[in-house]
Amino acid sequence: MQFLFSNESFSFEALRVAGYACYGGSDLGEVLVASRGIPEGDEEAWHRQWKAVAEQLHRIATKALARGHRVSAREAFLRASSYYRTADFYLREDPRHDPEVALLSRRVRETFAAAAGLMEPPAQYLGIPFEGTTLPAYFFRAEASGEPRPTLVYHGGYDSLLEEAYFAAAAAAVKRGYNCLAFDGPGQGSVLRDQQLTFRPDWETVVGAVIDKAVTLPEVDSDRIALMGTSFGGFLAARAAAFEHRLAACILHDAIFDAHTSAWGMLPPGVLTMAAEKQDDEVTQALEEPMAQNTGLRWFLRNGMWAFGVDSVAELVRTTPPYTLRGVADRIRCPVLVLEAENDAMFRGEAAKVAEALGSGYHHVLLTDAEGAGEHCHEGAMQAFHQHAYDWLDDILSL
Repeated sequence: MQFLFSNESFSFEALRVAGYACYGGSDLGEVLVASRGIPEGDEEAWHRQWKAVAEQLHRIATKALARGHRVSAREAFLRASSYYRTADFYLREDPRHDPEVALLSRRVRETFAAAAGLMEPPAQYLGIPFEGTTLPAYFFRAEASGEPRPTLVYHGGYDSLLEEAYFAAAAAAVKRGYNCLAFDGPGQGSVLRDQQLTFRPDWETVVGAVIDKAVTLPEVDSDRIALMGTSFGGFLAARAAAFEHRLAACILHDAIFDAHTSAWGMLPPGVLTMAAEKQDDEVTQALEEPMAQNTGLRWFLRNGMWAFGVDSVAELVRTTPPYTLRGVADRIRCPVLVLEAENDAMFRGEAAKVAEALGSGYHHVLLTDAEGAGEHCHEGAMQAFHQHAYDWLDDILSL
């Protein structure tokens, strides 16, 4: 689905942020203004334009709050946070040491925190104990009575930030009467940026710590906790559900059986073999031209090296074989919603593999291009995705 850009990666990311408009994560006019100043494939202009829109809204929100206009302030802070995230997206040449990455990450958090305090009821920031440190989380409550309610535990994927979780899952959950406990784990958000903790395959340890915290919250019905993971998080959530049996349901948005083989199918022939044989210089040489020409591939590999804590593409390839549900999926005991996007070329066929491995106890939904929901993770069609996900969850948890 081409949207505003011919560059496939730019088109998708513009669609991603525009799709959050229904939950306050963008406004169409602002998306158009930012996008029209960005030449095709110009990552510097992408950063500059989205940051400018974000800063303008940041100023508007601050002034609105000072004048007592809480709703206007909340809405402007939310959009500013979303646009700061978008401005940061392609800054992946040296994200570990880039001060602009640190600045934008901080602004994403600051503006969202300001909006969270203006929500009704206010979203609660939590630090979840985890292996000697804490994982950042927000607890979004459906209402303020304090009564136990069904609760969605949510995390993103390969590049998500905690603050994006509000638009991706929490706002829709709260509207339907669910609490939502969203968090960043290793490899994600400030856990990666500030703590330098990178992805790990035993995601059940991460989700287990979050559920340990969830069951201590009086507003959480511990018998009705569901888990949802987005994109690469669709693999991570399934992995967690195989070992964490306090879950009443699991939503794979979208389902990935083998993150290693599916992700590296995009690489030129022979690269996987060279990486396995530790021919790292040859891998770098083979990818030099494809990375220079392909925005999405360049971003994907650079972001992966950062999020997995490695220094070369070859090392990244060698790090990912454990990220598979082979020999694991059949341990999942709770009902599972297997979501799939028709146009998701990278993960085509993965949902069917997950369904086959589960054997039973799952519901498979293919969202299509004809309904505007065929892109990866149904970007641009958030309400259609949420209808399928939460209607299924309503039925499973008898909400």
